[in-house]
Amino acid sequence: MKLTYFTGTVPNFGDALNPWLWPQLLPEGFLDRDESELFLGVGSILWDHYPGSARKIVMGSGFGGYAAAPDVHDGTWNVVFVRGPRTAAYLELPQEKAICDSAILLRALELPPPTEGVGVAFMPHYHSFSRADWARVCRRAGVRLIDPRDPVEKVLSEIRGARMLITEAMHGAIVADALRTPWLAALPIHAENQGKWLDWSESLGLDLERHALQPASVLEAYIARTGGRRYYEGRARRWSGSALARPANLALVELAARHLSRLSRREPQLSGDGRIGEATERALEALHSFVRNRSRVLERQA
Repeated sequence: MKLTYFTGTVPNFGDALNPWLWPQLLPEGFLDRDESELFLGVGSILWDHYPGSARKIVMGSGFGGYAAAPDVHDGTWNVVFVRGPRTAAYLELPQEKAICDSAILLRALELPPPTEGVGVAFMPHYHSFSRADWARVCRRAGVRLIDPRDPVEKVLSEIRGARMLITEAMHGAIVADALRTPWLAALPIHAENQGKWLDWSESLGLDLERHALQPASVLEAYIARTGGRRYYEGRARRWSGSALARPANLALVELAARHLSRLSRREPQLSGDGRIGEATERALEALHSFVRNRSRVLERQA
């Protein structure tokens, strides 16, 4: 059974959780390179272009709308649980399948120790680093940058050590909530990354409060204004990187830093201890039940 998750050209914390998380939760030898069975875990990875003949096992994944929804009723899917009620509705699954994002299972593992002295931190979406100088924004705002492209253990330590996490990255919020670090949701500047937040937050009964970010470059200002439509994005990217745009970019960095500083003084969110404890227990039981059933099938086949 092959562990299957999104892999892009740039590392991303949410996706990179998969090879760190699942080998610790599943029995030794459970995962291999056999592509006739695909194990789908953390991420918005429920789409329609997996091999039709492969068996797909879904363990807390979500539908992100990046591609057409798959037909999970065609006989090749075993949906153990999904990220939230919106994914369940899209895929015409019973609502009891909507437990939570599987990153909640970090709560069942021994984690790296908290990084000391983090204070208030900000995690941008990993795509945002190619659009603006968010490291400079954080320095100007007096806020610790947590880079989602860093190794998983480093990011986990920093989130654990933060007094509060402002995050544009959804898995920043998901993991912070699981680890009981108060967080504040920053509305992603790119519109296509906004919808999946509600799927997760509704699974924990959260009334999600989302706060707009101030664009930190000419390119981000264009993306925010157009909602991410890409007809002129190449031209905007070239202009944003030119010497002529440098004064405008510096001014936008300063405005973004001031705005981030104001956000650092807002009241953060956290799901209820009882609610996340219940979701963790349900996710663990669903995982363990799947492993037990599969072990019985393999024993009968031996």
